Amino acid sequence: MPPYLQAVLRLPASAAEGGPLPGRGYRILVGSIIVLGLAATLYLALNGELYRPLRQSIEAGNWSEAILKPSFIWASMGLLMLAVRTLLWFSYRPFDAATHGSAPTMTVVIPAYNEGPMVEQSIESVAAARYPRGRLEILVVDDGSTDDTWMYIQRAAARHPRLVTAVRLERNQGKRAALATGFRAARGAILVTIDSDSVIETDALLAMAGPFRDPRVGAVAGKVAAYNRDRGTIPGMLHVRYVLSFDFQRSVQSTYRTVFCCPGALAGYRASVVREVLEPWLEQRFLGVRCTYGEDRALTNAILERGFDTVYQGSAVVHTLVPDTYAKLCRMYLRWDRSYVREEIRFARIVWKRPLIPMVLALIEKLITNLRFPVAWIATVTLAVIAVSEPMALVRVLLAIGIGAGFYMLYYLYTERSMRFVHGILYAYFAFFTLWWIFPYAIITVRSRSWMTR
Repeated sequence: MPPYLQAVLRLPASAAEGGPLPGRGYRILVGSIIVLGLAATLYLALNGELYRPLRQSIEAGNWSEAILKPSFIWASMGLLMLAVRTLLWFSYRPFDAATHGSAPTMTVVIPAYNEGPMVEQSIESVAAARYPRGRLEILVVDDGSTDDTWMYIQRAAARHPRLVTAVRLERNQGKRAALATGFRAARGAILVTIDSDSVIETDALLAMAGPFRDPRVGAVAGKVAAYNRDRGTIPGMLHVRYVLSFDFQRSVQSTYRTVFCCPGALAGYRASVVREVLEPWLEQRFLGVRCTYGEDRALTNAILERGFDTVYQGSAVVHTLVPDTYAKLCRMYLRWDRSYVREEIRFARIVWKRPLIPMVLALIEKLITNLRFPVAWIATVTLAVIAVSEPMALVRVLLAIGIGAGFYMLYYLYTERSMRFVHGILYAYFAFFTLWWIFPYAIITVRSRSWMTR
């Protein structure tokens, strides 16, 4: 194996956490601070003290409190939901990994387009994973790349002739078509998708197979960490966001077996279910336009619609390249938000098919999560007007953002004992000033088919 690939494949078990693994005493301490902080914040919110400084600013500027009252109500609902999420989060436990003796047949599908040398690293990480060789196959689909991606795929396939199968599409057809090509050719009972700019840890495949012992499980989300987290401020901020998105949000969703999106970077699917939904998923349209992105969320919705559960496996870790510039970050978020709008509308029809408790929890989470958009816009516009005559109102809001982000970082520190939590606080201000426009623009341009990554 080439030396430059060996370096990639020597990721330590704690690489996803980026620092020393938190001990039991440390977690008890941080967990206790979270519980006490939540209790104090809820008390202040319910008796009105939490919002008193902002009310004073409103009164000083002769503004009616009714203008921001929806914000106060939503914030209180959000705090109550955070308390519920925290209880569910504490109860989450990863599924037991499959053993070599019990591991089912598995096909790993890696779609690639103009990925260059990174696709070779992705293939090698899968080939080096601990999994019974007689029950594993790797299908790499080159989606009509115009660079040297095919050369790197062929080189990796030549090193693993009985393990890796390379498929080349004559022209670029999009990620869904590339995945569908792999799904149709797959022989495994479990299908795992890995992005071509991602590298898995050695135990990831056995971990991904574990939850499928339960016949109700149709899809499994792996844990995504930022591969290039030490190469700039934006990747550092995104790494913290990814840790919270997976080890907190998806952990919570997994407790009621309704993970809303199993990410393309690392996801597992029951092959028999994928075959049932393959054609409708491939031909999906929205507002008369064929869907080209958000394939992971769309496939997750299709599996939930069939009545299967979707769960999170925190012990299955993948490291993926994340945007390192503002322009790339905006393009990624635009793509995500457009698919979010589409799939949220679809999920609103699917959620009623879930069992009672998952349905209720999902409905509450979706209500509070999606109300944040109109409430935040109204509050922001009002605040901007108030700040003209009362500048201290803006100062107080910025201070509140910092305090709120700092508290939220306790959830990150519970999982990862690292100074990177500073990036999480920085991200709160970064998003407030530079990313506010993305979701409204995504709604306006929701019919766009552009992938925007090249």
